[in-house]
Amino acid sequence: MSKLLERLLRRLPVGWLQLTHSRARFAAAVAGVAFANLLVFMQLGIMGAMGTATLAPYNFLDADIMISAEDGNTLTDGSNVARARLFQALAVAGVERGAPLFVGILEFKLPDGTNSTLQAFATDVGDRAFLSAEIAGQFAQLTQENTALIDTETRGVAPEVFEELKAGQPFAFEINGQTLTAIGTLELGGGFSADGTLFVSDQTFLRFFGKRISGAPNHILLKVADGVSPQVVVERLRAVLPEGSVQVNTLDDYKAADLAYQSLERPTGIIFGFGVLIGVIVGIVIVYQVLSTDVADHLKEYATFKAMGYQHSFFLGIVLEEATILAVFGFVPGFIVSMGLYAGLSTVTSLPVNMDVARVFMVFFGTLAACALSGAIATRRLAAADPADLF
Repeated sequence: MSKLLERLLRRLPVGWLQLTHSRARFAAAVAGVAFANLLVFMQLGIMGAMGTATLAPYNFLDADIMISAEDGNTLTDGSNVARARLFQALAVAGVERGAPLFVGILEFKLPDGTNSTLQAFATDVGDRAFLSAEIAGQFAQLTQENTALIDTETRGVAPEVFEELKAGQPFAFEINGQTLTAIGTLELGGGFSADGTLFVSDQTFLRFFGKRISGAPNHILLKVADGVSPQVVVERLRAVLPEGSVQVNTLDDYKAADLAYQSLERPTGIIFGFGVLIGVIVGIVIVYQVLSTDVADHLKEYATFKAMGYQHSFFLGIVLEEATILAVFGFVPGFIVSMGLYAGLSTVTSLPVNMDVARVFMVFFGTLAACALSGAIATRRLAAADPADLF
């Protein structure tokens, strides 16, 4: 490594030699940086999973515009919308068709006696134009009473159940004292508000949610005519529908607003974001302590160089060399351990915790920047030191 660094730097790798002079200190410093990387990776991984889980249900919807209650911040919260808004919307120029969307949480008992929750989505079984191709074909089967499509990634359900279901063996389970039979599957994964997902017909939904009525869905989905801009139709709808009772957005805008709300306003998103900040601070403090101690230990040697005429940039280069070495050596084990924890967490929780290339580069360059900042701070004492005062 010394020869490689000497060729790259075109000088003696003073920083590397100083770091590795005390193997125990070097190992402790690398472990500290790796821990900071691990902390940041895990917080970002869970935040990413939250974002993926938030947007995943939208992938099963095929709509241009969505009408929701004014207090609705996400796909799964907010008040109901009067179905009359659907008929008002259909009278607006550019709107081709519309359908209600019902959303609710169901709790069911597993064979081992434990409970699990399912996020249920429902729409008119006779109009499958608002569903993605992945489930639209299966949705026609839901004309049968009390039948559903179930998420194969539902937490707590044995994988054998889904294998039998895919082979044509229905899966019956009890909800609210009634039997619901899964006759088809979809693949989504658990989220933070439910263990899995169901798609049912609107009639089945109303049977299992006895207090809900067909005239008050959670959202209204709309499609615009070919060649018409959804944003133009949104403005027309906002001018027609009563202000203060509903909100009208393109589906893409609603998805972006949902994700922003989950990340910036919900406690979960704020906590994970704060965890990332803590990880960065931990890394900066650890590297600063290591480099500051190294500068203090070799202050007389640095002062000698300074008395010989070396500029501050020379010393800054040495410290930044050390910071870069710590960043690289600390990043590698942090990344490897994070990959293992991602896989384990995804298996145990069914959350979509995945490593992506953008995150890897972001954490790596963030680590370099944090270590460089620590190195720059650590050299302040050296910049102010007078060689004559050190001997």
